[in-house]
Amino acid sequence: MRAITCTGFGGPEVLAVAAVPDPEPGPGELLVAVRAAALNRADALQRAGSYAPPPGVSPILGVEIAGEVVGLGSAVTGHALGERVCGIVGGGGYAELCPLDAELAVPIPDGWSFAAAAAMPEVFFTADTTLCELGRLAAGQTVLVHAGGSGVGTACIQLACALGARAVVTAGTATKIARAVDLGAAAGFNYKEVDFVAAVRDWSGGEGVDVVEDFIGGPYLGRNLACLKPGGRLILVGDLGGETGELDVLDVILRRLQVLGSSMRPLPIEGKRAIARRFRDRWLPDFHTGRLRPIVDAVFPFEEAAAAHAYMEADRNFGKIVLEV
Repeated sequence: MRAITCTGFGGPEVLAVAAVPDPEPGPGELLVAVRAAALNRADALQRAGSYAPPPGVSPILGVEIAGEVVGLGSAVTGHALGERVCGIVGGGGYAELCPLDAELAVPIPDGWSFAAAAAMPEVFFTADTTLCELGRLAAGQTVLVHAGGSGVGTACIQLACALGARAVVTAGTATKIARAVDLGAAAGFNYKEVDFVAAVRDWSGGEGVDVVEDFIGGPYLGRNLACLKPGGRLILVGDLGGETGELDVLDVILRRLQVLGSSMRPLPIEGKRAIARRFRDRWLPDFHTGRLRPIVDAVFPFEEAAAAHAYMEADRNFGKIVLEV
């Protein structure tokens, strides 16, 4: 089969199409003919050499796929050849064939393109886990979503609205803010032009928000805590800006704040299966009705993976970037 491989660690230029052996599905896995694979920031980190895949996982990039089932593991039940599925994998998504744990497979809604389906699992699994499970976001509450134009950001906006909560976002351009508001955000702030802490407190009448969803990390730590109302929850999902920051411990104690982290890739398979089950039970019907939808910004041919990575790292996208296999 063909796959996108790394000729070494580095920038997008290290990505190249190569012939590699076909994978074999394990007993509890489906073998999927990949029709589309979505990009994630984790792919760029792995390509650069700073985010190694877990032991035993394919070194091929790609953690989010959509395609057709072409093989069944010996222990698989409830699935059939030709079935259209999407889901998350530990790695190996940038390839023509990829094993997918059968319990992580999500049926693709009728009428959806494979590109749209590939753009759904990772970001909505993450948004559901961080907002609903960790953040305990509820109707009438508020959430600040950083990187509002990212794939996870666009998913968080939609889930917050579906929960009856209000989301405000930060983004780096007026266009992204406008699109976030069109998607359902109550307000947006350009972090390059305004102090988002002051903006959030002004928007909330001085109260702050119940939850902050953060991808930036260390440099935003103290500022994120300042955005929270008493009892608020800060959910750390990424460290794009750096890994360390200063924390006012007394402020956390007196205002009963919580700081929680989330990462799916290192989870044991049972943890990932639980996330997939919750997602299917809680939200999949809303995708069938059209109430929720993945936002696809751009689709690149499989052979142009390097250009797709360069586009992602230029931070030009609103929503997901997808490779079409």
